[in-house]
Formats: sequence, structure tokens, C-alpha cells
Amino acid sequence: MRFAAIADIHGNHLALEAVLADIRAQGIADIVNLGDMLSGPLDARRTTEILMQLEAVHVLGNHDRYLLDRPPEKMGSWDRPAHAALNAAQLDWLRAQPMTRVFRDRVLLCHATPDNDEVYWLDTVHPDGTVALSPLDRIEQFAQGITQSLILCAHTHLARAVRLRDGRLIVNPGSVGSPGYRDKHPFPHVVEAGTPHARYAILELVGSAWQVTFRHVVYDHETMAALARRNNQPELAKALATGWIK
Repeated sequence: MRFAAIADIHGNHLALEAVLADIRAQGIADIVNLGDMLSGPLDARRTTEILMQLEAVHVLGNHDRYLLDRPPEKMGSWDRPAHAALNAAQLDWLRAQPMTRVFRDRVLLCHATPDNDEVYWLDTVHPDGTVALSPLDRIEQFAQGITQSLILCAHTHLARAVRLRDGRLIVNPGSVGSPGYRDKHPFPHVVEAGTPHARYAILELVGSAWQVTFRHVVYDHETMAALARRNNQPELAKALATGWIK
């Protein structure tokens, strides 16, 4: 059993195309997508066109949900332009995706945690804005009742793998299309990947153990940074160009 996990594309179709090409080059046919596919000041329509043609298993992220559960005037600055770019059929496709899924009986898919699409699972934001790996006890609390040996999450855009004390593995593949962002919840903080590469993960079951390989893919990030600048998102433009916001 060998497959690829992608997440947090955020409308970056050039990063998505590069990742899909790399996945094909690795000889991998099966792909799971952990959500936050479209929102951002980039190209939601082209990204949706690619995803709708892709044979993959998808779950919704919090930003995907925001495109569906509120009127445009209540959407944020990343969601409103994405919603305006999508047609009815594309929104219907998005609406048909679930919040969580089990892949091939062995893998749980979710965006953030199984019960909340806005909570960081593997990382904790401290009051001073520091983002750090969560204590194992906290990570394991969210995993109670999950029987699958591999759990995939996303949301923080940070590639991580954490092995629980009972042997289960939780993996965040990192972000395909957004290597940095600023958020206010639960405390103001910044997430930075440190490079502009598009990220994903390869998961393989070897015997009874899961093996994870994190991939960083070079693509034309300068073109997407220029698009973000044209769309009045200078912080995202800097993240796309460099992997840093500060």
C-alpha cells in the first residue's frame, strides 16, 4: 500500500500541477487530499478544474467549508475572491466532499482534527505567538477512539510526523500551495515553512509499519507570488516567493 497525501493547496494551481507531476514520476497512482483546496487570492477556478479531473479522495478543510456555509459578505479576504471565481457546478462538487473519511480501511483522513476543522492537532500556539510541537498527551487526546493505524491531518501547513505510544502514526504532509500565513486564533501567530517549495508526503505500508517520505517540489513560485501581489496580498506574496513572512 503506497499513496500520496496533499493538503492546503489554497488555489495555487502551479504548485498543484508540479506536485501531481512529481507524484506521477514516483510511480504513485493513489492520492488523498486533506482540504483547504481553493481559498486564497490566486486561481481557485483553475485549481478546481484540476481537482475535479483528478482521481483522488478528498475531504473538506475549514476554508472549503467557509465557501459553502456563509454568504460572500461574511467571508474573509481569502475566501471571498475564491467564491467569486467558482461556478455552481464547482461549488456543488465541493459540497459533495465529506469532512472526514477512511481510506482503504487503514487510514483516517481529516483536515485539522476529526471533530473540529479549525483546531491545530500536532502544534500548539502559545500566548506569545510561538508555534511548537504539542505535548504527546494533548496529541493523543484527539486520537482517542480512532482505530486506524495511520491518521492524516493538515491545517497548519507544517510537515510533521508523530508516533503515538500505541504505535499509530499521525502525519501532516505540509502545504502544497501556501508556505506561510498569519492568523489571530487562538493567539496572533505566524507560520513559515522557510522555503517556497510545494510540499506533500508519500505514505507506504512496509510490513505492519507506516513509512513517510516528505517531498519538497520546486515550481514557478515567483509567478504565483506576483499574482498575490497583484491581488493586494503582500504577505502571501512574500511567503510564496521566499517561504517567510517576517
